[in-house]
Amino acid sequence: MILDKINKTNDIKKIPKEEYAELASEIRSFLIDKISVTGGHLGSNLGCVELTMALHLSLDLPKDKIIWDVGHQSYTHKLLTGRKKDFDTLRQFGGMSGFPKTKESDCDAFNTGHSSTSISAGLGLVSARELNNTDETVVAVIGDGSLTGGMAYEALNNAQKLTSNFIIVLNDNNMSISENVGGVSKYLNMIRTAEPYLGIKKALNNALNKTEAGGNLAERLKRAKSSFKQLIIPGMFFEDMGITYLGPVDGHDIGALLRVFKDAKKVQGAVLVHVLTHKGKGFSPAERHPSRFHGAEPFDIETGLPTNPRTVANYTDIFSTVMCKLGTRNEKVCAITAAMPDGTGLKRFHNMYPERFFDVGIAEEHAVTFAAGLAIGGLKPIVAIYSSFLQRAYDQIIHDVCAQNLGVVFAVDRAGIVGSDGETHQGIFDLSYLSGIPNLTVMAPKNKWELSDMLKYAVNLGTPVAIRYPKGVAYAGLKDFRAPIETGKSEYIYKGSDVALLAVGSMVECGESVRDELEKRGISTSLINVRFVKPLDEVLISEAAIGHSLLVTMEENVISGGFGEHVSELLSANRIVTNLINIGLEDSFIQHGSCAELKKACGIDSESIVSRILERFESDRDNEKTS
Repeated sequence: MILDKINKTNDIKKIPKEEYAELASEIRSFLIDKISVTGGHLGSNLGCVELTMALHLSLDLPKDKIIWDVGHQSYTHKLLTGRKKDFDTLRQFGGMSGFPKTKESDCDAFNTGHSSTSISAGLGLVSARELNNTDETVVAVIGDGSLTGGMAYEALNNAQKLTSNFIIVLNDNNMSISENVGGVSKYLNMIRTAEPYLGIKKALNNALNKTEAGGNLAERLKRAKSSFKQLIIPGMFFEDMGITYLGPVDGHDIGALLRVFKDAKKVQGAVLVHVLTHKGKGFSPAERHPSRFHGAEPFDIETGLPTNPRTVANYTDIFSTVMCKLGTRNEKVCAITAAMPDGTGLKRFHNMYPERFFDVGIAEEHAVTFAAGLAIGGLKPIVAIYSSFLQRAYDQIIHDVCAQNLGVVFAVDRAGIVGSDGETHQGIFDLSYLSGIPNLTVMAPKNKWELSDMLKYAVNLGTPVAIRYPKGVAYAGLKDFRAPIETGKSEYIYKGSDVALLAVGSMVECGESVRDELEKRGISTSLINVRFVKPLDEVLISEAAIGHSLLVTMEENVISGGFGEHVSELLSANRIVTNLINIGLEDSFIQHGSCAELKKACGIDSESIVSRILERFESDRDNEKTS
């Protein structure tokens, strides 16, 4: 195999050019084989194989720098930098990340995980190069979906000032996760299919190639195609911003890519290379269903179907079902997503009520302020965004929604530990960054029925509400415990006298296991479903602290600024002295791995919590003996 000849960075430069097509085919086969076992981002990686090969052939890594926007499309880059042997551990605990990681390789120039960041990071590296008086080439690769993010335009606005080379590669596959929407997508479609350019180019080539002199002129015009396009293609948005535009170029033609990158490196300033690629190329199931193979679970290669199909509803499914019911009952209910109608479960709502569904693209900040405008207009907007992406809109939540006390509901999906996507995607900060905002009610359901009840409550409240729920199977236990939702009121599940477990959302299920184990050891244990992180149930918490020997808060969130700290502050303010353990995540970022592995490693699984409680009991007994 040709791929076997690539064992370290720049080995691709030893491969004869007549073998490039076969190497690309082998890379695709390798990725399909490995991701079918481990899961991962398949479609985006199959689409940029030739693009990545051309970049590695054109650059001198690690001296030169490539910043991959989002970064989930960097698998071929990892293969070409000597990490082939690590693919068996892709996205697994202790294994290779599915995103660029500077600690993994000196060829990974910048850690990425969220969209629309690469141009800003690249611009910083270019400015550092100028100050350091060095000569490395800097390339930022950004997808067309990421161009809907405002941060990309903030960076482009500054990039036009450059007087030294900076290459921006626009990897245009007409997809983000779901199909792209909006004006940017329409503009790029216009460039892809601009008939004036395509027609004139064809006619001119045909005429010139009829004579020897004309053929030579045609070849010179071909080399100058970027200037030709600037005269013909309408709009030239990037040129108008002061950024040289080259393309569009076939992203699966390595020869064409090498030529355009050679030209791009000559530009003294920012240059955008527009590359057209096909998401999922080379694997028909991924080509037919690009959204499904954006982040794929392990699958059967022959059929493309999941190896272990999900048969039980997850929290996103429950949200999807309830949203459709709410839409039926109330014509004021609207749904907003930031380029993730499938991931957030809003596709069904979109199909039923297209006029009340809004996909704003990868633009979380805009999504929140847009929802605020809908609320001012008398509608009931529900914004569904993953926890790790909602933090991008923190200022808008504060300033545009909560400061005006508007009835916007935030459906905070993927809250807590999400697993294999790692540091950039773990939803472990939302309780901290949301619970400090005035006017915002923050809730977390213990099971699938409570998520339904909370959504109905939130829509009718008329003030800002955030409901956070985890990734994965929706808990179906505790069905008989369904007390009506009342603002700021927690729910006793079981009552005991020794230990009180104050569990937030997903931790209620864990709390059941902890309680069972403690009861077996003769420790009478209360389990309390917190429900509201803000406002706190001050009366219940105070009574629980006074009425038990030990109070334990449990949350799938960082301890800093989280529910446990708020409980500590409450007890201190009321001068209630109690024995308290705050169970949560320490002050560190959490790597990739399965949710079960990560919870155990972080000490928030039931076994670890029981051990901490028993250790505290033993310590208290020892202190009593010595006092």
